[in-house]
Amino acid sequence: MRRLTTCFAGLFLALGLAVPPAQAGGTLRIAMTASDIPLTTGQPDNGAEGYRFLGYTIYDALVNWDLSKADKPASLTPGLATSWNIDPKDNTRWIINLRKGVKFHDGSPFNADAVVWNFEKILNNQSPQFDAKQAANVLTRFPGIKGVKKIDNDTFEIDTKAPDAWIPYELAWMFFSSPAQWEKVGRSWDKFAAQPSGTGPFKLTKLVPHELAQLEPNADYWDKNRIPKTDKLILMPIPDPNTRTAALLSGQVDWIEAPAPDMIPNLKAKGMQITSNVYPHTWPYQFSFVEGSPWRDIRVRKAANLAVDREGLKQLLGGMMVPAEGLVTSDHPWFGKPSFKVKYDPEEAKRLLKEAGFSKDHPVKAKILISASGSGQMLPLAMNEFIQQNLADVGIALEFEVLEWQTLYANWRQGAKDPASRAGTATNVSFAWQDPMVAFYRFMHSSMVSPNGFNWGWYTNSEVDTLLDQARATFDTAQQDALLAKLHTKLVDDASWLFIAHDVGPRALSPKVKGFVQARSWFQDLTPVSMDK
Repeated sequence: MRRLTTCFAGLFLALGLAVPPAQAGGTLRIAMTASDIPLTTGQPDNGAEGYRFLGYTIYDALVNWDLSKADKPASLTPGLATSWNIDPKDNTRWIINLRKGVKFHDGSPFNADAVVWNFEKILNNQSPQFDAKQAANVLTRFPGIKGVKKIDNDTFEIDTKAPDAWIPYELAWMFFSSPAQWEKVGRSWDKFAAQPSGTGPFKLTKLVPHELAQLEPNADYWDKNRIPKTDKLILMPIPDPNTRTAALLSGQVDWIEAPAPDMIPNLKAKGMQITSNVYPHTWPYQFSFVEGSPWRDIRVRKAANLAVDREGLKQLLGGMMVPAEGLVTSDHPWFGKPSFKVKYDPEEAKRLLKEAGFSKDHPVKAKILISASGSGQMLPLAMNEFIQQNLADVGIALEFEVLEWQTLYANWRQGAKDPASRAGTATNVSFAWQDPMVAFYRFMHSSMVSPNGFNWGWYTNSEVDTLLDQARATFDTAQQDALLAKLHTKLVDDASWLFIAHDVGPRALSPKVKGFVQARSWFQDLTPVSMDK
């Protein structure tokens, strides 16, 4: 793993030669953790980092996130829709009112016809505009949608398979591409990727695969308070943290995601800004429950949770994490009151393993699928090496299969039974948990096993299914929170995952970067950011 960390040593020079120099007019250059440019056609790949940099920049959702505050969690706000309401006579029908006067970057109108066309591109595999890549990236975000219908030019309806109180959250993941532009480029999504047209605050003006994406302001953006303040935004994939840090220190970039923790003191000494904030995000192991997996034994699952020294891991990361006690933080309304306390207790871990027939001399053997970098993956090589030693100390021997981030992410949906999982017994993919669908349902409901969702490990529990179904059909927020608290209590008491860390989104910025407000969200608003000249 240490050798792999250095395999990108030549990348910095190559990227440095390819990246235009900073300009006096305000060019902001950002180094992402992704290993490639996220998909630009409307529904990005490369996880939520793709949404952050090439989703909410070029595109809008019907429902956006308010990313203007740092002191409270991000909340939903009108985007391309001005309002959304459940039909009082039919709780499986949502009425969505669209913002008037919005245009795509190519000048064509955004309206209900464009909305229906975009839903067809991911819901209907028989439609001319269907795109399997985009469908794979977003379809599991809203599994309950049955169909959409135009009511008039500025209104449409969403019909759901069952009552679904989470539709507003789900719509925040759906972006809208221009039907006219798709026609103009010859009905080709590959060609559209180089010349995309959305409604967002930025336009893509240059794309060099594997090297950079260049964005410029959309001066005609519908929200005049969010016209970008930079002249250009350049996004670069630099997956290695040391390479990203070196790029910032040498002036090749102005902003890096997830700086190398041991370099943070040096970055501060050089005048760099270090930002972070608590936000809904978790970094876990998702266990396999298929036949032959050692994690089918709850004693082994609990032992693993008790073997991780989370405070030591936090120190390794320079303080840039929150120790996890479950999938959500302990101060959240969904946390509940678990009886199993996730903490560092190696002696109890050894006792549980001995009871299960294991020890350091006869260890549990488990293969974990991990990545070298990627969206929200923090510092996966160093973190996993630390955890490997923790678990070895009590009698759990971990073997790692290191995959490229997008390969690992694709496997997340393929599931533990798929040959692509390479006999892995757990997968290490981090994710945001800002809403119930992405936090719980897509991972824990038995209907979400491959290929329907991200229940990678084939976890099945009838009580969990019932609580999820009840919460999804409950439109009263307080009642819904109470059901989700019961659910999370059950998940922790079952030690259903290995709960490890919550990210705080560390970033390092040049002192020339001004106006950035780090929201309590996986997503961030780049429109107020400017560069000192």
